[in-house]
Amino acid sequence: MTTIYNKDYYAVIMAGGVGSRFWPVSTSKFPKQFHDMLGTGHSLLQKTYMRLSKILPYENILILTNEEYVDLVQEQLPKLDTKKIIAEPAMRNTAPCILLAAMKIKKINPNAVMIVAPSDHFINDENAFAADINLAFEAASEEDILVTLGIKPTFPNTGYGYIKYEKDDGKDLQKVENFTEKPTLRNAKKYLEEGNYVWNAGIFIWKASYIAESFKTYLPEMFSLFNDGEKDLNTSKEEKFIKDTYPDAKNISIDYAILEKSDSVFVIPATFSWSDLGTWGSLHEELAKDENNNAVVNAQLMPEDASGNIIYTKNSKVVIVDGLKDYIIVENEDVLMIVPKEKEQEIKEIRNKVMEKFDKNLG
Repeated sequence: MTTIYNKDYYAVIMAGGVGSRFWPVSTSKFPKQFHDMLGTGHSLLQKTYMRLSKILPYENILILTNEEYVDLVQEQLPKLDTKKIIAEPAMRNTAPCILLAAMKIKKINPNAVMIVAPSDHFINDENAFAADINLAFEAASEEDILVTLGIKPTFPNTGYGYIKYEKDDGKDLQKVENFTEKPTLRNAKKYLEEGNYVWNAGIFIWKASYIAESFKTYLPEMFSLFNDGEKDLNTSKEEKFIKDTYPDAKNISIDYAILEKSDSVFVIPATFSWSDLGTWGSLHEELAKDENNNAVVNAQLMPEDASGNIIYTKNSKVVIVDGLKDYIIVENEDVLMIVPKEKEQEIKEIRNKVMEKFDKNLG
């Protein structure tokens, strides 16, 4: 893997989500990005950090997380300078934390170009990932544009947002026409046929200064909110400023706040395979399976007339499954859940019902 060792290149890893669709393993106290969901010996956050530190100066990597998870970040990334952890005192979606990180980086290095990446995605081909990131950094360095990586659809997925681009054959960088919400199956099939749609992976590259200017243009109240404390950023006064100011920021995603408004957005159709690991079903797709399509993490399976299941346990339990097809079987210290995979989108509701009936700590 080629290192993009450029002092002007920075990375921001977003690690503040709850991951409620991976309950009961992922909880508000210990979300999925801190778990070894793939059975590799490393958490998703650690995998993301290692992936980026192979291609960027490690001292230029920042972690955005909820203040509740700072200790978990420090525990899992013990060599990380604690000054590189930005603690969010309230959950406000992706726009405020990205602006805050950009302003911190811009103050350190006015020429900085930054990548924003989620902490909980699965990327298998890290060489292809590095090549695409290098291309994006070069493009964003040369002009004031907002670059996103899009994933070429392999099937008509209705669980992802899509990006439509103005197809210009022979170019790696394509002008974005519009962003679309999660589509119906009919529209997803249409997008696949048309060929100029990609899945929105939530990976962005831009100059820190240009994304800040974009906020000034499209969301001036949020820009002013943080710009008023710019003098405190990267100083001993930063923590108090964030605690006092951050909860007042609008709860809005970077997509709605900036990307859907700007006419300077470009997409690179990625050359690597990718999964956002958003559900137990998506995790099942990425794991190795036995001859009956059963996937196992941290368990020893003894199947009998069982197929298409995903089994996730603590401490490598022996699990006997007889007569089940396409089920999610997962446990943590307090909860055992057995539900059909077809109901995986209902797990968030199941979690809420359990918390209401039993103990809120279970969530």
